[in-house]
Amino acid sequence: MSEVKKSLNFLEQIIEEDLAKGLDKSKLKFRFPPEPNGYLHIGHAASICLNFGLGIKYNAPVNLRFDDTNPVKEEQEYVDSIKNDIQWLGFNWAEELYSSDYFQQLYDWAIMMIKNGKAFVDDQTSEQIAEQKGTPTKPGSNSPFRDRLVSENLDLFEKMKNGAFDEGTHVLRAKIDMSSPNMLMRDPVMYRILKKAHHRTGEDWKIYPMYDWTHGESDYIEQISHSLCTLEFKHHRELYDWFLDQVYDPEKLRPKQREFARRNLSYTVMSKRKLLELVESGYVNGWDDPRMPTISGLRRRGYTPRSIREFSDSAGIAKRDNVTDLALLEFHIRNELNKTAPRVMAVLDPVKLVITNYPEGKEEMLTGENNPEDADAGFRTIPFSRELYIEREDFREVANKKFFRLKLGKEVRLKNAYIIKAESVDKDADGTIKVIYCTYDEDSKSGSGTEASQRKVKGTIHWVSSKHALKSEVRLYDRLFTDEAPDAHKERGFKEFINPDSLKVIPDAYVEPSLATAQKGDSFQFQRLGYFNVDKDASDDRLVFNRTVALRDSWAKIEQRK
Repeated sequence: MSEVKKSLNFLEQIIEEDLAKGLDKSKLKFRFPPEPNGYLHIGHAASICLNFGLGIKYNAPVNLRFDDTNPVKEEQEYVDSIKNDIQWLGFNWAEELYSSDYFQQLYDWAIMMIKNGKAFVDDQTSEQIAEQKGTPTKPGSNSPFRDRLVSENLDLFEKMKNGAFDEGTHVLRAKIDMSSPNMLMRDPVMYRILKKAHHRTGEDWKIYPMYDWTHGESDYIEQISHSLCTLEFKHHRELYDWFLDQVYDPEKLRPKQREFARRNLSYTVMSKRKLLELVESGYVNGWDDPRMPTISGLRRRGYTPRSIREFSDSAGIAKRDNVTDLALLEFHIRNELNKTAPRVMAVLDPVKLVITNYPEGKEEMLTGENNPEDADAGFRTIPFSRELYIEREDFREVANKKFFRLKLGKEVRLKNAYIIKAESVDKDADGTIKVIYCTYDEDSKSGSGTEASQRKVKGTIHWVSSKHALKSEVRLYDRLFTDEAPDAHKERGFKEFINPDSLKVIPDAYVEPSLATAQKGDSFQFQRLGYFNVDKDASDDRLVFNRTVALRDSWAKIEQRK
């Protein structure tokens, strides 16, 4: 059977068309240009997978360039986290670069533009400049300083650079067209005064370039062939090209900006400002809180690089903004962990079960399959004894015919063990069951080959031996928001939709002793409960598990009942 050829996305089609028109394939070069003002999230992962994926497809270099032009918000911590996230996702960059590498070149080009009558220093306040911009249907008006002499502009710009003026008193603006239908072309600001130390250049600069001036020129310096941006920059393309026109040398490659839809995910917010607000207001426990859509949060929760890459690939590259269902991301991690995660037993809400006819003091080592999806995964030993823990919800004194778990007078099979029958219970003063007393069929052990072991019962439940179980903390994470579009309600703040049940901490869960050697980051399937991984808070004395995802999409059922 011939292999099905995957269709090209529209950006790949653009690249193929450029190659067909004569672009040398060796000239292809891409970049991922994050601003180091926060942690990367799942939306950035789409851009990472796109740009680095194109680099792999075309055997072309991909630069990591930090857009570090705003020292007020940028920190080395964010630089380090971004590099770590990209490498964790499985990608390597050709060069690590910074917009700040080009500060001198950008300044020199700005001087050239002033000399060419294409830029001027404006003394007005930001409010005055904004008022003169006009509206989408009304042309703007020229600044009273637009026709300053070149010599005066050069003198003022140098004083701006040397720190002679206060912040907000002067800016350098490009001289384009105040009547342009594209308001971004109405004499945009190129430089502003910021007397803040930069994480790389220290206090060398008192002026910093704006994004629109920096971005395209940085692409040009690095000879990026295709500058791929999200849709909010579509209207910036005209300005991107205008700025390139001022410095372009026909002997060099001219970058091409093209736009794609950003990745929006249901039941979360993707704005770094809003994510920072969640962190600073204490709604979450840091940028890597497992409820956050950050890559570090997803990693801590138990998501894998492959699951995120495959999610990005299956979600595709779109031309229009849309919202991707969180269920698709959850599908990919379930699909992977089903194939790779060892099966173990854990009891989150324990009630003691005593097998009265099992000999006191006797212990057995039973055998459990590590992963039925992986023939090479092997088996593990599971201790069995007279006293066990089972899930409280797996027992009812009286239940209808549809309840196939343990109930008085009825039988179930203990996973990998014996068939038991509930005989009686012991309760405390308020009626809570303390102990369930059962009997077992000693000939019914799983895998023993006896006739009794083949006997069919309708229910199978998991358990742990109370004597051997490890007490652990389990954190049940759920969606951070109850609304699928929490920031779409203009009349209500996004924080009004925070899910009060997004985290439930179980301090005294019990897990089977095979997990004693589990390492931070290891993933497991707690049978019948979901997929869990070992949190970074775990220690030699106490295991801590995060629920990565439930075995099934419980939210889909909730939505169906609405």
